Amino acid sequence: MRFNTSLLHEGVRKNEKHGATLTPIYQNSAFYHDSANELARIFDGKARGFSYTRLGNPTVEAFEERITKLEGGVASIACASGMAALTNAFLNILRAGDEIVSSASLYGGSIDLFRDFEAFGITTRYVPNNDWEAMEAAINEKTRVIFAETIGNPRLDVTDIERLAALAHSHGLPLIVDNTVATAFLVQPIRLGADIVVNSSSKYINGSSNSISGVLTDAGKFKWDVEKYPGMKEYAKIGPFAYTAKLRNGLFRNTGACLAPQNAYLNQLGLETLGLRMQRQCENAAALAEWIQENYEDITVNYPGLSDSPWHELAKKQFSGYFGAILTIRVGSKERAFAVLDALKLPYQLSNIGDVRTLVIHPASTISLHNTKEQQEESGVFEDLIRISVGIEDIEDLKEDFAEAFPKNPITG
Repeated sequence: MRFNTSLLHEGVRKNEKHGATLTPIYQNSAFYHDSANELARIFDGKARGFSYTRLGNPTVEAFEERITKLEGGVASIACASGMAALTNAFLNILRAGDEIVSSASLYGGSIDLFRDFEAFGITTRYVPNNDWEAMEAAINEKTRVIFAETIGNPRLDVTDIERLAALAHSHGLPLIVDNTVATAFLVQPIRLGADIVVNSSSKYINGSSNSISGVLTDAGKFKWDVEKYPGMKEYAKIGPFAYTAKLRNGLFRNTGACLAPQNAYLNQLGLETLGLRMQRQCENAAALAEWIQENYEDITVNYPGLSDSPWHELAKKQFSGYFGAILTIRVGSKERAFAVLDALKLPYQLSNIGDVRTLVIHPASTISLHNTKEQQEESGVFEDLIRISVGIEDIEDLKEDFAEAFPKNPITG
């Protein structure tokens, strides 16, 4: 199936007893069973079924199955947020003394998370994205995972996933990729060699900013060395499902960061229009970026779809013909950035991306506030930077709104 058809039909359960086209919202804390033996077998993992929503829920499972098909993996686990999904993805295989090697251009919240890991003896070595010599130099006997974002947020640099996966695998390491900004509409990282893909499904998958959630998907292809990853020893016999089986029977179950059934249902509704929305949003982002670049010489535009972007050629090679729905602009100073933001009428100033509405934010004072200056600059965050997550509005209305906002800024007035 092609992309939009697969969103509607792959992984969808068509045996719902009342004929519902979406698995209904099972807003249950727990599920009863006719016999003690039946419930005991479910708890012991010897029979399929549901016992308690923290462990599993029909609505959530339906969402997980569709994400698995979308990303091309073998299994997915949905969590209460994107950060919960990242936390589970890493701590499922890491322990005190282990190290992460990561691209330095990350979402500020991910950097904050890695700082929290330090209290548990897990450290992170940051290297410039696609700097292969620096990546090789950072890997040592303590390294247990490589991490990068498909498109850095908000630097908008594009990771060479295929080459990074080959490097990771040459050292016997798994590659975890955050695909939130690109989504499977642009690329399926698993097809390029990634082992675990994480999405903050609060963003483009949901599409309407009405549900916090995250999901991780396992490719099922990585061969776990039980000497290097001793926690996998009990599950290695399961083969492709070892990683998710360990997670479901341990950290995910015991920390309780489960997705609410209502949110899983809303995510499924959003998922069905992901392709249509992303196409429009990417087209709008490209048009807005080109228009600003052509008309405002004193504003620096960053967008992978622009021919002068250092990541343009890689994006053309790796993506599906589109370049994402986010652009950033630098306007000269923090004061001027705030003036532009406050003058805009259509975009919402809020901390999210992937909404059908255009969203704007000043990263340095919000999502990257707790990062060091060095970390901010490595992530592409500067005092005069504005991030624009472009929505599905009519592009001429967006241009007119930005045109009215820019003259209020001293650098263009």
